[in-house]
Amino acid sequence: MISHSTLLIMCLKQLLPLCFAFTSPALTAQNTLHVGPGQTYPNLSAAVNAVEPGDTVLIHAGTYPGGLFFGNLQGQPGAWISIRNAPGETVIFQGGNNAIQLSDPAYLHISGLIFQGQTGNGFNTDDGGSYDTPAHHIIFENCTFRDMAATGNNDLLKLSGLDDFQIVRCTIQNGATGGSGIDMVGCHHGLIQACYFENLGSNAIQAKGGCEDIQIERNFFRDGGQRTLNLGGSTGLAFFRPDTAHFEAADIRVFSNIIIGSWAAVAYVGSVNVRVENNTIYNPENWVIRILQETVDPDRFLECGDNTFRNNIVFLDHNLGTETNIGPDTRPETFSFSHNLWYNSALPNWSGPDIPTPDPNMVLNQNPLFADDGADDFHIPTSSPAAGAGIGPAGTMLDFYGQVYADPPSIGAAEANPVSAINGPTSFDYRLWVYPNPNKGEARVRFVLPNTGQVSLKIYDMQGRLVKKLIDHETLIAGEYDIALAIDRAGIYMLRLEVGLLSVIGYRLSVLGKNR
Repeated sequence: MISHSTLLIMCLKQLLPLCFAFTSPALTAQNTLHVGPGQTYPNLSAAVNAVEPGDTVLIHAGTYPGGLFFGNLQGQPGAWISIRNAPGETVIFQGGNNAIQLSDPAYLHISGLIFQGQTGNGFNTDDGGSYDTPAHHIIFENCTFRDMAATGNNDLLKLSGLDDFQIVRCTIQNGATGGSGIDMVGCHHGLIQACYFENLGSNAIQAKGGCEDIQIERNFFRDGGQRTLNLGGSTGLAFFRPDTAHFEAADIRVFSNIIIGSWAAVAYVGSVNVRVENNTIYNPENWVIRILQETVDPDRFLECGDNTFRNNIVFLDHNLGTETNIGPDTRPETFSFSHNLWYNSALPNWSGPDIPTPDPNMVLNQNPLFADDGADDFHIPTSSPAAGAGIGPAGTMLDFYGQVYADPPSIGAAEANPVSAINGPTSFDYRLWVYPNPNKGEARVRFVLPNTGQVSLKIYDMQGRLVKKLIDHETLIAGEYDIALAIDRAGIYMLRLEVGLLSVIGYRLSVLGKNR
């Protein structure tokens, strides 16, 4: 079995063309504030007292005490505040009730820091209780949240009332028995991508209290607790954001993840319009899926229903008895199952899963032929029964390993027949953002070009027809670019960036109707 760090490196080398549905941090830093022994600022609090929008707080090697609180720490659009480790140096925030609590933050980019040994929540971000003015525009990148020093309902990363956020390439492990890796209450417009989760308590990720429009993709989960993904939950009425929300969670998209172990891989709990697609689910202990309603009020809350489970590989080596646990006050008959591969290696004559509605075009009890599941390698060959057997198009462009899904896609988190190779040289370090996404016809596209080269940036509709050329085979010098994007008609579009011989396909763009 490979280590989680090796797995991340292997995966992320193939995820170089990351495209964020998000705006970028500051295009040019103004000042750098050095933190640490012998530096200008002895600790983070001193630097925060002096920081201005556009500044970078650079923390040098050391172990710093937790228990910090910062209120209204805010950058500005185009002038984000960056808080990060000095290049190549290890920075740890140890202990405290929370390592850091941010109240009403905005436009912050937090990168390369380690938070460990807290007794409350590892890192806490909230809206200060002002639900009409959420915390917003926060990036956590390459951070580690680990080793919770508590056993109750304590979360490694607690987010309350946070909008427009990313959690990218982070490690979340060794959580409290009763807590979550990432716990979101009333959060909206988020991306959790390419993270590693291991040994969590109740959940690896929980989204509840009115959470909406969150994409969870290309993450690796091992032993995520009772419910690896708790898509919904149980929230006190006073904590819903907005307070008029009629669901625990809605429009949550779970794409191209690998989920190993835990009591249940996925729990739909008071949630609606949730899509779980093209994941590889490996040996959950008790159930594959739970369908529950823990917040019951028919006059206000929708019953759990209208959710999707398709194009997933479910691999079992024991008899679960029932693959789906269904609770009262739910609408299991509205769930859509389609094109999943269900395989039980312990039961050659297995008749198939116990699920509430039929699974059209399922692949039943055929070995998906993983490359080496004992070493966490879930690639599949072109001879796999999952190859090309999904229903298309896939919900996201890239599989777990960074390959472009075909149409129709393969079932599971790995594409057996990728459309094109997108693995460029590992030195090609660029970034691409689109914000906002979804939008109402107007957005900004920003990207980093590390080397001078020939660039094309084009928009296509979902039938592959060219809609607009933003850049058409122009030679651009190295730098950062900011381009306005306008699309008149509502719909789903694809942004395609080409740099020399390296082709990058970004996320889908969602253009909403003008009156939504």
